[in-house]
Amino acid sequence: MPDDEPLFRKVDCLRLPVADLDAGLAFYRDALGHALNWRSATAAGLRMPATDAELVIHTEGHPPEVDLLVDAVAPAVERFVAAGGSVVQGPFPIAIGLCAVVTDPWGNPLVLLDMSNGALEADADGNVIS
Repeated sequence: MPDDEPLFRKVDCLRLPVADLDAGLAFYRDALGHALNWRSATAAGLRMPATDAELVIHTEGHPPEVDLLVDAVAPAVERFVAAGGSVVQGPFPIAIGLCAVVTDPWGNPLVLLDMSNGALEADADGNVIS
């Protein structure tokens, strides 16, 4: 990727922790109206109507985060560090590709991910099948 092109492609998701996935779905899906895209044992992706970014609720204990999609994580991390950022963790594999946690020069954490493995596939009930 040339250095004059923006590094971040789009917001992939807003990840929010919940104590119980079913309770989180009752709130965000049933009460607030966000349709289910997919669900695994520890997380669920919900639609937001004016974007293809997802609201992802999870029981994995991580604090709220914004995940930013990049073309490829490894070169994105190199470019980010060369610009003055720092690596907190990664790159490491995730279901859809690779991920890294970085901080900008002001200490703001950012999660970079790519979809080198492709999007999650779900059955008609939204359960992840791959």
